[in-house]
This record gives sequence, C-alpha cells and structure tokens, in this order.
Amino acid sequence: MFRPCLFLLSLFLTVASQAATRPNVLFVLCDDLRPDALGCYGSKHVKTPNIDRLAGEGVLFQNAFCTTSLCSPSRASILSGLYAHTHGVTNNFTEYPAAMESFPQVLQKAGYATAYIGKYHMGEENDEPRPGYDYFVTHKGQGKYFDTEFNFHGQKREVVKGYYTTVVTDMTLDWLKKQSADKPWCMFLGHKAPHSFYTPEPKYEHTFDDVRVPYPATAFQLNDKPQWIKERLYTWHGIYGPLFEWRKKFPDDRPEAVKDFENMVHGYWGTVLSVDDSMGRLRAYLEETGQLDNTLIVFMGDNGLLEGEHGMVDKRTGHEASLRIPIVARFPGLSTEGKKIPQQVLTVDMAPSILDLCGAPALPKIHGQSWTKLVREGDADWRKSWFYHYNYEKQFPYTPNVRAIRTDEWKYIHYPHGNGSPDRHLAELYNLKDDPDETKNLISKPEFVSKVSELQAELSKLMSATGLTPGTDKMPLDEGVKSELPDAKIR
Repeated sequence: MFRPCLFLLSLFLTVASQAATRPNVLFVLCDDLRPDALGCYGSKHVKTPNIDRLAGEGVLFQNAFCTTSLCSPSRASILSGLYAHTHGVTNNFTEYPAAMESFPQVLQKAGYATAYIGKYHMGEENDEPRPGYDYFVTHKGQGKYFDTEFNFHGQKREVVKGYYTTVVTDMTLDWLKKQSADKPWCMFLGHKAPHSFYTPEPKYEHTFDDVRVPYPATAFQLNDKPQWIKERLYTWHGIYGPLFEWRKKFPDDRPEAVKDFENMVHGYWGTVLSVDDSMGRLRAYLEETGQLDNTLIVFMGDNGLLEGEHGMVDKRTGHEASLRIPIVARFPGLSTEGKKIPQQVLTVDMAPSILDLCGAPALPKIHGQSWTKLVREGDADWRKSWFYHYNYEKQFPYTPNVRAIRTDEWKYIHYPHGNGSPDRHLAELYNLKDDPDETKNLISKPEFVSKVSELQAELSKLMSATGLTPGTDKMPLDEGVKSELPDAKIR
C-alpha cells in the first residue's frame, strides 16, 4: 500500500542527504590581480594572511593562466570553459550569450541556490539580472571604489555608501545568512579590486609609503623587442604615460617620474589588503556556522597585469605578467594540507573542475578540463602546451592582434595583421626555463629556426582543435599603436 507520508519523508531525507554531501561553492573573483601581489605567491610587501591560510590548507596553482588577458573575455571563459572565439565575448563590450550555459546555471538546475554579487563586467551598460542566478546584484561599467550604484536583482537601483570591497562582502554575508541548511549554495562574488583606478581604503592609504618601487629591469631591455612595444611606452598603456591618472603631466620619461609609478603600485597593493580582509570575514562566517569543510572556496584573478614589465602597464599582451593569474582552492575533498600544483592550469578549466567536484553534469564540448584528478593523484596526461589569443581593439589601440603558444618551457608569440597578409611585427621567442622574465627574444637566432617551426606547428594544431583555422580565425585589422587616450567612460 502506498503511503504518501512515508514517501515524502524518504524524499526529504534523500534531498537533505544530498545537500549535506554536495559542497557549497564560494567563488571569489578579483579583477587584474597579479599573483605576486599575494603573500602565498611570494610578495615581499603585501601581507595577505587570510588568502595565505586558504592556500596553506588547500591548493595553490603555481602556473595558472588566462586564455585571453582581458576582463570580459576571461570572465566568460571562467563561466563557460570555452575560449573567447567560441563563447563570443572577445572584448569588454559584449554580453555573455543568454543561450550559453555557465557553471552556475548547471548548478542551479542541479538544485543549488545561486547568487552573483559584485562586478560582473560583461555588457558594459547592463546591470540587469542574468540567467542562472536566483539573486543577482551588480552595476553598470567598472563601478567605483566608493559609493557605487547597484541594481538589486532588477528590483531597485541604489547607491550604497562605503568602500566597494566591504560593501559587496556585506551583501554576500547577508545572502549567505538567508540560505537553508537543506540546500547547497553557490555564491559568485566579483570584486572590483585591484582594478584601476587603484584607490585603497583610508586605513591602507599609507601602508607602503616607505617601500621603494623602481621600474622593472625589463622596461629598459627592449632592443630585441618588436617596435610596437617601444611605441607603447608613451601611451595610456606605457610606463611614461598617465599611469591610470597617477601621473598628471605626461608623457614623462624623466628618471624622477618613477615616483608616479611607485605611487600607482602602492595604490594597487593597498586595494589587495581589503580583499584579504574580505576573505577573512567570509571564512570566519563559514567556520562559525559549521559550513567551512563542506564549502569549496575558490579565489582567483580574471587576468594578469603588467606593472612595468617590458615598459608596459595594463594587460592584453602575451607576456608572462599579462597571462599569469593566481588560483587558490580550499576543500578537504581535494587536499587537507597545502599542496602546490606546478602544471599549467587555465581559466577554461574552472567550470569543469567545479562541476566535477559538485557531482553536477558536465558542460558539453568545452575546451577546458577538470583538474580534480591532477590535484588528488596526479595526471600524466595533463596538458604541456596551450594557446593564447587577443584581438586588436579600436577603443584601446595599444596592442596588436596576438596569437601565441606557451609550453612548459617555451613561448612563441606572433602578431597577425588581420587581413591575411604576412605579419608586420617582429615575432617573439623565449626559453622560459632559462629566461622566465623574457629578457632575450630569440626569434632572430638561426639556431632556433627548427624550434620556431615546431612551435608554429603545435600552435596551429591547438587552435584547430578549438575550431580556429586560417579560414575561421577572424580578427580586426591592426591599425597600429596610437597615442590618443581612450574614452573616459570605458577606462
């Protein structure tokens, strides 16, 4: 005889059991965060004890990279597991396709409560809710370090007084406190920090006043570099330019003008300290509520950042400082003590890894792969090479089209013109094992001709595997490095 009460009780216990075993997900994404701005990645000056603690109890990925070093394309790759040419977000002004699934959407369908709070940054002027989230709070454009206007799930817009990092952390904790114990949750927190214009909290404004910050040595090692890098020196993205308004009179290549550069770096570091405070508050809440060990915590940056390397600031290029990102993950199901992973891990690996750890269905036909096996037991078949691409932007005409390959030991970068004609910029070749700072461009050395051919063939193979061939790899025409400043609305 069918007994409805017993059936409902059984169903309730099953759901409760699944909620108890499926991990919650706290995904924290920073904007333009360099790995070396964190203590656990070796910073000598920036103290980040809360992030360091997560790394010490979990996993630190030593060689993590973005596949396109630009905010919106990288964020879309994190959500989808796809390269930019497939998800279609190839610049900072394009929406994440509404019909394209993301890992939060998959988790939502699998029974997770989902939320996004903070900087979303896909669709510059759109602050409305996006698919896949039960609760969505964001703002238009870049947001401000103080007093940003947020759209609260399409129900109201309101200027929230206070420092951005603190405000979005408060909102996150408010949402977490409302979650039911019988349902797992996924919270995606998007910080503005440490994106320009770098504005620390008042308590951190002068933390680094006594730390001298020179231009890096590679800023003056440009003899064997492409001409476009030298032309960039005096632009919005060069060390002699405005430095995101930290230099008021520009261009300025006087030796004493390095003080403006130093002030810029101090401001950048100061914003990171508040992010570490935020991670401490979030961890404390999870610990107090008994959820810490059943929560997968992922902390990462969307792309790297050049701070003077090769005379450049910003990102977009195929050089190491532009590509490298920090990724730290804490979950006892992965590791119960600090583990460092040396293999190359990419932004496109995040979605499949999170879904794998949550026991959720996989996203179909993606380019990334789950690093769960790699972390738990090692993976002899893990990638040893990958490709990078970026398309020239008319709004920021300081970087050419970039197509590059990075292996465990080598990097080859070339710059297609965009109309099928031969490259007009000198290519670059680096032995990363012997020259991790990319000080010696080996492209013109005859003894490396065979290495270049080998890397070109591997680059073509990797691109073809994702649908990019000479016939399908469409890109803008490279109109050259220009000196004008970008529109103030999109900086």
